[in-house]
Amino acid sequence: MPTECGVSVDDRSEYQGDGLGLVDDKGRVAIPASLRQALAANSPRADGKDGGTVIVGVHPQQKCLRAYDPAYVKILKAEIEAIQARQLNELGEPNYNLKRRGASGEPVPFDGSGRFIMPGFPRDYANIGENAFFWGTFDWIEIWDPKTLIDAVDVDPAMQAACRYHCKVKGIAL
Repeated sequence: MPTECGVSVDDRSEYQGDGLGLVDDKGRVAIPASLRQALAANSPRADGKDGGTVIVGVHPQQKCLRAYDPAYVKILKAEIEAIQARQLNELGEPNYNLKRRGASGEPVPFDGSGRFIMPGFPRDYANIGENAFFWGTFDWIEIWDPKTLIDAVDVDPAMQAACRYHCKVKGIAL
């Protein structure tokens, strides 16, 4: 079934890849090429030009951001409603925070080179300063402050190692 962007759920490109982006004073950063290709495929512009829209919001459990294409909103909402229904059956009342956190997201444009401006609150929430580490998780892209990621105790060590590697390559001390 096609989404409003014309991409069916079965045809969605998955977000795989990682990279480190430099964030300027205005909060502009470029999505790494491997992730940008999937994002552009999942949210093609109606006029056929490069770029599109990315939704950026706080992660539901981690001190980072998650970014995804507009068509993913319906998938995310359905997943949250299913969890909420299970909790309603088990506990007798819904957990309203599921939708509150899940709905966190602001659509922002990105250009052909993947540059976009991170919204202020999400960026501040995730402590993202001069650098942003990007990590694809199939369904969305996580965006981390490198130091916050390295200090986190409940994330995959390979992800932390990739962040250390990208920082080392760019000469960024952690």
